[in-house]
Amino acid sequence: MMPYILKIGPFTIFSYGLMLACAFFLGAYLASQRGRKEGFNAEEIFNFLFFVFIFGIIGCRVLYVLINFGFYLRNPLEILMIQRGGMAWFGGLLLGSAAGIIYLKRKNLPILKVLDLVVPFVALGQAIGRIGCFLNGCCYGKVSQCGVYFPSLNEIRLPTQIYSAFLLVVIFMILRLLQEKKHQPGEIIASYFFLYALKRFIMEFFRGDNTPVFFGLTIFQLFSLGFLSLSLGIFIYLRVFKAKEQ
Repeated sequence: MMPYILKIGPFTIFSYGLMLACAFFLGAYLASQRGRKEGFNAEEIFNFLFFVFIFGIIGCRVLYVLINFGFYLRNPLEILMIQRGGMAWFGGLLLGSAAGIIYLKRKNLPILKVLDLVVPFVALGQAIGRIGCFLNGCCYGKVSQCGVYFPSLNEIRLPTQIYSAFLLVVIFMILRLLQEKKHQPGEIIASYFFLYALKRFIMEFFRGDNTPVFFGLTIFQLFSLGFLSLSLGIFIYLRVFKAKEQ
């Protein structure tokens, strides 16, 4: 693992933080350029993603702290140490989406069209972020004879961060293909919910850092089931009820 990219005295560049920054700027740049081609103001798309990113990071951290409340109650200063990892994507989705929707409403931009525009690049950014998890040594998999040695654990474990990164790149490519086809506003974001939730549900069986809480499922698998249901509900609404209005 490589938690530090560069360390000179008190100056430290953390690999996790660097990957998050790269994920944001690459994703925001590509989404802005795509937005320009679709007639949107590239600066507004970039600013929208900036709000989503900042509040998404806060949401990710808040949910992770709540899930691991006992540890952070004993070590409150660790709450601020996000460079060490410790994010829960579902929290980021909720708070980041809320902040983004408020921004879009204030700018009078079409919410579903903008979400459909940017969400493939969000998946790409997440893939880069998972590389940061691997370098940081967090979000590891179960103990295995065939895997990667994690020095912080002194064990060989499945590199689930790399598996997730690969699958997120696949999700990115699928969503980009869907973008190029005729679709109802909202179908791309619904596809993202479905594909990501399915990916996360399956990956949790290989993760070694989350314990089951209900019928052998982890809390993130329960969240995933909720988002799978939500995405299917959106598809039914768009294909059945929304189609009748046209």
